[in-house]
Amino acid sequence: MKKYLLLFLIGGVGYGTLELLWRGYTHWTMIIAGGICFTLFSIISDIFEGTNLFIKSIIAAITITVVELSFGVAFNIILGMNVWDYGNIPLNFLGQICLRFSLLWFLLSSLFLPFAEKVGRLFEKNDARQN
Repeated sequence: MKKYLLLFLIGGVGYGTLELLWRGYTHWTMIIAGGICFTLFSIISDIFEGTNLFIKSIIAAITITVVELSFGVAFNIILGMNVWDYGNIPLNFLGQICLRFSLLWFLLSSLFLPFAEKVGRLFEKNDARQN
């Protein structure tokens, strides 16, 4: 549980910081989405251990896109919070996801999957020492 809490916090703070640097602002829902995605990076690394980074990054990009669509439908469409709108970007779906950002998620996944994997491995080493 501590492993997933730490992954969630790193992802939430990390993604919130990236958004602040990229857009100049963020929203609390993006911190939650970032935490979920970074936690999922560790799970993807565990499930697909031994798979090359390119394939893991494709899986992670699809995963992030699904999280983004879920959050977009919930917060932007159903609750009307208007956190983001990709409606003016080509190849978008409901204005909530688009190919451009899915490709960005692939690039970010390539950078951050190894980091999430290392964070996850730290807990495995600690668990092995305690047993």
